[in-house]
Amino acid sequence: MNHPFTHRREFLGRLGDGFGLAALAGMMAEEGRADQNVVSAKTQHPARATSVIQIFCPGGLSHVDTWDYRPELERLHGTSFDAELGKQTFAGIAGEFARSFWKFRQHGECGRWLSDLFPKMALHVDDMGFIHSMQNKSALHGPAMFMQNSGFIRPGFPCMGSWVIYGLGCETENLPSFVVLPDTRGLPPGGVINWSAGFLPAMHQGTVMETGTDRPAIADLFPATARRTDESPEREFLQTLNRQHAQQRPDDNLLEARIRSYELAARLQMSAPEAVDLARESQSTHELFVLDDEDIGPFGRQCLLARRLVERGVRFVQIYCGAENTSSKKIRPNWDSHEDIVRDHGYWGRILDSGVHALLTDLKQRGLLETTLVFCTSEFGRQPFMQGKQKGRDHNPGVFTVWMAGGGIRGGTSFGSSDPVGFKAAENPTMSWDLHATALHLLGIDHTQLSYYHNGIQRRLTDVHGFVIKELLNG
Repeated sequence: MNHPFTHRREFLGRLGDGFGLAALAGMMAEEGRADQNVVSAKTQHPARATSVIQIFCPGGLSHVDTWDYRPELERLHGTSFDAELGKQTFAGIAGEFARSFWKFRQHGECGRWLSDLFPKMALHVDDMGFIHSMQNKSALHGPAMFMQNSGFIRPGFPCMGSWVIYGLGCETENLPSFVVLPDTRGLPPGGVINWSAGFLPAMHQGTVMETGTDRPAIADLFPATARRTDESPEREFLQTLNRQHAQQRPDDNLLEARIRSYELAARLQMSAPEAVDLARESQSTHELFVLDDEDIGPFGRQCLLARRLVERGVRFVQIYCGAENTSSKKIRPNWDSHEDIVRDHGYWGRILDSGVHALLTDLKQRGLLETTLVFCTSEFGRQPFMQGKQKGRDHNPGVFTVWMAGGGIRGGTSFGSSDPVGFKAAENPTMSWDLHATALHLLGIDHTQLSYYHNGIQRRLTDVHGFVIKELLNG
């Protein structure tokens, strides 16, 4: 065959070397389910939700300062915590009991208690359901984040987003099925493993989109050099080479995902610019998401982009409100408030409060909240006592709070409880498996039927555990 390009690498450079990086996981799940190892679910019952927006607050958001009102802490404030129990905590230093640094008040028709850290979010409690008895198996940020995302503290297991796409696919061919919007400050603890497809076909892992105003949403999507108007012969020839290469390696799902990513990248060049163009939104929408605020604006852009993506058929969007503890800053780069909880939670609380308020308001106004499940989690909570003589609180995997809204959630409800001081789960202890089972149920999936055969085991997102929290369901 006579052609001016003789090497595949040369071709990739000519067509734009970012194609493979742009959407490695983006192709529709229907084709991936043809794998003979797959036991797929589709839907076992009518779905209440068709898409999911997950908000993850890395670092450990303090439940006793936000969602979980513990009046007993008012009485015990300033008294010493049990010294022996304190040695079992992450830092091993237990100071004095400390009441919330923000006053709790009742809100909405349901009378739910929220702290003054979230004045805007308090307007939405009648649409929200709270799990006050969530636990984690690890007090370390990375493993605890893996647990909340994949159901396992070890890396190498598929995250919830990947399982959802594997089970249901996407409603659009022109955008990735599973999109991740990291904090503009950087990746969260554990990095890209948090949205890994694990042992599922590689096409199901999350596709990262940037939301910073100074960088493109998808890195390297467009070629650096000028393009000819008609590149059909080159594309056809490249596709021929790709398929020949793939036929010689039929069991390489990474290669197949890479080839399909090129195909999606070509479509993304047409669809992505419109999808991520926030300038198309009205001035009132920009003001709702507070896009011009130096601190609130970045998370506001993440939330607005999430709405635009689900509006266009993206199945699963994961937003990170906080990054890794990469360096010592005046303000912690996430919710990990060991030294000064008023300083750090005060900063991040304003960001989360504004973004969630805008997102829920916008989804509801557009009629999207009914079919979009929104849930917010951290990897663990924080202790009801101070960390030694510092002004912050230590890690607490013993109990924390997760909330859910939209997509079939019965608003104004709660499930489970912590003990009187918020140290351990008391009534109806729950784990990530129960959260995931409930989310899958709302998507029409029986979590026990969504599985994948790997290394001699029929694996599930919920492992061998999990129950649907029916008390939070609407009907």
